[in-house]
Amino acid sequence: MGGTMTAEAQSEASQQRRANPGWPVPPPDGYTVDDFFTLDDLPPHTELIDGSLVFVSPQRKFHTLAVYLLEQGLRQHVPNDLRVRREMAVVLGKRNAPEPDLLVVTAAADGDQRTTRYQAADVLLAVEVVSPDSEDRDRDTKPHKYAAAGIKHFWLVEMTGENDRPMVITYELDPVNKTYVSTGVHHDRLKLSAPYDIDIDLTAIDEL
Repeated sequence: MGGTMTAEAQSEASQQRRANPGWPVPPPDGYTVDDFFTLDDLPPHTELIDGSLVFVSPQRKFHTLAVYLLEQGLRQHVPNDLRVRREMAVVLGKRNAPEPDLLVVTAAADGDQRTTRYQAADVLLAVEVVSPDSEDRDRDTKPHKYAAAGIKHFWLVEMTGENDRPMVITYELDPVNKTYVSTGVHHDRLKLSAPYDIDIDLTAIDEL
């Protein structure tokens, strides 16, 4: 009999396999950032939020085009001491490593080609383009965490209007209360002097 399984045991084993599709089981108090960066075979753009793994759903075309448009605009006049980066993890604390859609970091912190993460202290701007599956995280969870970590500027990008164009809400950190204060809502043109001189035609998404 030794190696055979009963029908009931086989059924139970099968159910367990379906219930656990192979992702690692988190520790009782969640993953730390150190754990996160040693996990193998995670899907691209997985984030660590409050010790839990957050997986990204397939993105809408709007998301891809908005990120591209803003990345190009940010690069146009970026000062020599800053760098524009896309979809890189930012360590906010022991159990948080989100991945903003775009970020501006100091050149001094940019490291070599093997860099996998940045520290919050080295990030000047974080940008989140809202997706249907991540609305609460993009509008609420992440901004609170970015502010608490001291990131000075934050942009929230929404799809609005009959032409489905980007609306960019810009925020600046209130350093005393560690919260963001809105500095403007931009529909057709994003023209700013902080964090540096930026001028982006948001309607240009129609041509992409």
